[in-house]
Amino acid sequence: MGSETIKTGRLANGEAQKSVHKERHGLSSNGMNGKHENLGSNRAGTSSSGEDYDLTMNTGDVDGNLDGDIEPVFVCKKARQGDLTFQDIHDNGDYFDEDDEDDSDWEPVQKHVELIKWFCVNCTMVNLGDGVICDLCGEHKDSGILRLGCFASPLSQDAGCSEVESEMKGKNKEMHSQLSASNSSTAIGFDERMLLHSEVQMKSHPHPERSDRLRAIAASLATAGLFPGRCYPISAREITREELQMVHSLEHIQDVELTSHILSSYFTPDTYANEHSACAARLAAGLCADLASTIFSGRVKNGFAMVRPPGHHAGVREAMGFCLHNNAAVAALAAQAAGAKKVLIVDWDVHHGNGTQEIFDQNKSVLYISLHRHEGGKFYPGTGSANEVGRNGAEGSCVNIPWSRGGVGDNDYIFAFQNLVLPIATEFAPDFIIISAGFDAARGDPLGCCDVTPAGYSQMTDMLYTLSGGKLLVILEGGYNLRSISSSATSVIKVLLGEGPGSELGNIAPSRAGLQTVLEVMKIQMNFWPSLGSSYAKLQSQWGAYCNTRKQIKKRQRTEPPIWWKWGRKRMLYHILRRLHVKSKGKPSHHSS
Repeated sequence: MGSETIKTGRLANGEAQKSVHKERHGLSSNGMNGKHENLGSNRAGTSSSGEDYDLTMNTGDVDGNLDGDIEPVFVCKKARQGDLTFQDIHDNGDYFDEDDEDDSDWEPVQKHVELIKWFCVNCTMVNLGDGVICDLCGEHKDSGILRLGCFASPLSQDAGCSEVESEMKGKNKEMHSQLSASNSSTAIGFDERMLLHSEVQMKSHPHPERSDRLRAIAASLATAGLFPGRCYPISAREITREELQMVHSLEHIQDVELTSHILSSYFTPDTYANEHSACAARLAAGLCADLASTIFSGRVKNGFAMVRPPGHHAGVREAMGFCLHNNAAVAALAAQAAGAKKVLIVDWDVHHGNGTQEIFDQNKSVLYISLHRHEGGKFYPGTGSANEVGRNGAEGSCVNIPWSRGGVGDNDYIFAFQNLVLPIATEFAPDFIIISAGFDAARGDPLGCCDVTPAGYSQMTDMLYTLSGGKLLVILEGGYNLRSISSSATSVIKVLLGEGPGSELGNIAPSRAGLQTVLEVMKIQMNFWPSLGSSYAKLQSQWGAYCNTRKQIKKRQRTEPPIWWKWGRKRMLYHILRRLHVKSKGKPSHHSS
């Protein structure tokens, strides 16, 4: 890049220059907390006297000094004999003996200490110091995850990957020898041009929605021999404006197209675009539309859309939450154009798909079910409460399952599937099912902070696979831990290939908060889906028994003293009675004569 002009205030002692450098390279204290964090920065300032000035800084010079502040280092030495001026020191340079031992009154040299900083390739979090293991996710600094995906060791560098590769190749040869033509019935939608969508200028750290997400998934599938190999590749095309206008307003479509003429732009502080983003968004939507029609027509059994940018936050008139075009909505309408009368969209991304809900909340032919963190509207994007059920005659077409806290894991998700998602989906009887598969509820995700494992995603996919007879389209949404997203996506694709879930989760016991959320949603949705009535009564009795058990335990804890106290009380009582007994034996008789 060339030079960049920054308007800043006159600060004393060179602080203006130092603050500009820190701001350019993300050394401020502002981090990203969820999707709605403002990644921009205010670079204007005014001095106390009200004067402004422009500071021109060559970013090429600054980029070579990422780890420290650019400021002059002054070294000052005091004379040892008398008070001398700078002229005296200049004229009598030989007078001072640098090897003199008496230097106790010299000022110490202020050496510049470089701060070692590196960003984890797996989770993008910053690490300080010379360690090689990420403090947040435990991934090695030189991990081979972009070569081998989730099969790379998280604790060692890329040097030992050849052994893993050779082992996986041996397994893949055995697997391919047993394949028949019918096994290649899962299509994968992918195009390398979607990797060009990126944030031009890095802010405080790499943007979580980055091209490495697709690279890690592709590496996992290639290492496992799934793609290329067992899955069928589908060629990509850019979606047409006419197709997009069935989902988005013309103004929104034009706004996205305009970014192809701009080096860097932002729809919201965290939703970026560069000159390649509009093309990437059209390719993603086009792949999803073609996969939907191809699957519904029976040319392939099911498919996985390995696409970016994601789409479920993109509404009728706006782009937000990293999303430009709504891929799931485009796919649903493409399936209906191919002949599907009723389409089910299940969204398990950790964030509510507010864009998808907005597009279909008046459409009875598309049922939208979302499981997401909500926390009373405090979690991004704030929408998706249980009371949002659709409108204008389409009530019941939206089913929101809003978790009240973070850390939600497999048991709560599977329990919600068993008691809400599957009963409602069965009553709806869809012709086609789409999964908005964000993997940011996965264990280790820096934004979602939940605890769903690859086994949990496999179980949920398998349940919908069974319901649809295998006719299923999975569309990638969020997910920002490369190891979590690649391992989860690989597990889901194995289910699409007919392998079934890798392991059973056993008895499903929801958390108290999870059970309460499911009951709240059932109470609302049973007005539109009568099949929930019997399940609601059964779960309500379980909830009552659960609450009574908890109350009894707490009451017992309050009323019963601890065992050490009981032991001490009994021992004390024993000693008191023993002393009374001894005293009564030793006393003289008081009978009268």
